[in-house]
Amino acid sequence: MIETAQAFGIDIGGSGIKGAPVDLINGKFADERLRIPTPEVSTPEAVADIVKQILDHYEVSDGTPVGIAFPAPVKRGKKLDWIANLDQSWIGVDLNAFMSEHVGRRVHVVNDADAAGLAEAQFGAAKDTKGLVIATTLGTGIGTALIMNGVLVPNTELGHIELEGKDAEKYAADSARSANELTWKKWGKRLTKYYSTMEKLFSPDVFVVGGGVSKKSEKFFEFINIQTPIVPAALLNDAGIVGAAYYASVQE
Repeated sequence: MIETAQAFGIDIGGSGIKGAPVDLINGKFADERLRIPTPEVSTPEAVADIVKQILDHYEVSDGTPVGIAFPAPVKRGKKLDWIANLDQSWIGVDLNAFMSEHVGRRVHVVNDADAAGLAEAQFGAAKDTKGLVIATTLGTGIGTALIMNGVLVPNTELGHIELEGKDAEKYAADSARSANELTWKKWGKRLTKYYSTMEKLFSPDVFVVGGGVSKKSEKFFEFINIQTPIVPAALLNDAGIVGAAYYASVQE
């Protein structure tokens, strides 16, 4: 593996599995990422085979920390009890134990939204922020990550708080904007309700907004009327890989 990398990150998604060596000094890829489509039948064995293929491609050494961002809540030492975007055969799997055994080396699995939040807090839009960072991703749903003074509070699902009698993500996610053909201004008003509710519940020091739509932040940020500073994500689609690598690097 390339010498400027101190860790390796992999991001497992419903459509693609991506990996790259990561330079943790600068918070960026040390080499071009490799993306392999997620198998149509995304069983644990099929996905783990691709993870091993990516690690073998980069010749990742045994001593290199390897982190894997995964699209479900990850509880150390416990089996998965819920999965949305991969095959249902993942239910009942101990992610860390299974992945480590299948690829033949120790790996550390972390929720994908948590990985992205860690990346933004350590290297991106919330770098050097003291106090509570709430990172959100606005896409099909609303992913969330809470980082307090650099320490992750894992597996939050704050896209499911109630707004207007429904899950917040069904009301304010980017998918809701598209489905309801909302103008940027009208969507901004919905986001104001979401983020102002989060303000009342958590009193954060900064919100970081990720997801693909964050590249268009100039179109809707002006319509979000809250007291807390709110900034677009800096690492965008690299955040999952970078955050997973960082997460692995700080595990015992």
